[in-house]
Amino acid sequence: MNRTFDPRLYLVTDTAFCAPRSVPDVVAAAVAGGVTAVQVRDKMAGRRDLLALTRAVQAVLADRPDVRLVVNDAVDVALLTGADGVHVGADDLPAADVRALLGPGPLVGVSVGSADDLRDVLALPAGTVDLVGLSPVWATPTKPDAGPGLGLDGVRELAAVAHAGGLVSVAIGGIHAGNAAAVAATGVDGVCVVSDICAAPDPAAAARTLRAALQVPA
Repeated sequence: MNRTFDPRLYLVTDTAFCAPRSVPDVVAAAVAGGVTAVQVRDKMAGRRDLLALTRAVQAVLADRPDVRLVVNDAVDVALLTGADGVHVGADDLPAADVRALLGPGPLVGVSVGSADDLRDVLALPAGTVDLVGLSPVWATPTKPDAGPGLGLDGVRELAAVAHAGGLVSVAIGGIHAGNAAAVAATGVDGVCVVSDICAAPDPAAAARTLRAALQVPA
């Protein structure tokens, strides 16, 4: 994994929540407000549209090399765009195969919803996975098929095990400015936000509010 990857305030895009604005416009505003990493996620988009969307987001990040771009699920899109990594879930390609396709440089993230899931990730050869997304913290309309909420205690336990195994951890699911600090206090390396930024009237202001809640220096 590129060690400059900063997941402290990690935006996961949702095209429907961004509308009527474009995803790149929301990303540009959010990054200006303090987002530190971006994952392009659109479960409804075909590969051609996802490729175009990823390239458009890359364009608005062209002058922000400090903000890394990850693609959700689509290894082919990540390879074509030269994205910084891929995040996969339980129903996507196995992490070992993703690593084989991407090679040793890009980030590979995996969604983890239980201690058993995390145990499976930690059993993989070292260097296969860089990051685990602990999901969901709480139930969320952005991913209604996610498992039961881990809660703060569940996130804290999984984050400790992940760190002991040398993995970066982020939390996602129902996180907003009002509870982000409590999630960060569990020991995760970052929080992932979807609707609190994508659906915000002012994504830049929403990102600034989240950074303040997380006490992340500007």
